[in-house]
Amino acid sequence: MSEQTFVQQLVQESLPVWEKCLHSEFLTHLADGTLDEACFKGYIVEDSLYLREYAKVFAWGMTKAKDMQTIRTYYSLLSFVNESEDAARLHYLKHFGLTDEGIQSLPLRPENRAYVDSMIEAAKNGEGAAECMMACLPCMLSYGWIFQKLLEEKPSVQDTLYGALVVDYADKGYEAACRDWAEFAEKVCEGLSDERLARCREIFHACSEHELNFWAMAASPRSDL
Repeated sequence: MSEQTFVQQLVQESLPVWEKCLHSEFLTHLADGTLDEACFKGYIVEDSLYLREYAKVFAWGMTKAKDMQTIRTYYSLLSFVNESEDAARLHYLKHFGLTDEGIQSLPLRPENRAYVDSMIEAAKNGEGAAECMMACLPCMLSYGWIFQKLLEEKPSVQDTLYGALVVDYADKGYEAACRDWAEFAEKVCEGLSDERLARCREIFHACSEHELNFWAMAASPRSDL
């Protein structure tokens, strides 16, 4: 058996947390079609606000980039997030009578704010691309893993209101993009000192825990919608 890469090790170490995400109250009810629409409405709003802050993580990465290829990689990641995730997200906002512009003044809930602040801090204060990617990867990779598992376990979810979201993240195109992101992360982590690798591992694991907190938060509807 071939030795695991650094990113593969991080994923393996975080799988217990991702399993908890998969079986969180929000995703359990989403999978079986019993999720309160008010909770899903709150999730879509929270996710929209999250993605706005997520883009800033890449912006910090760009400011520390030492070559154009790194900048192009960040740009492609940001473009993918905007183009692939926006279609379903905007569809759901419209379904709930909301607009992207209209929700921008809403505050992030504490769990969401703690998460995005953690990512931005890692990218802003880190030495370069490695820290930035460690902050971004848990969201990217866990979503692909979680929604593929969810679709396998509950294929009937495709026929519910929430099917479009699930199918988006379980899609082969998203899986391929995740592989590209992981490969880039492997590349920027090559040859790092043990101390910096330890910091990268710490960031990855912390952001996986933030993912779990985000899903737990989503089980309750927002009070301001």
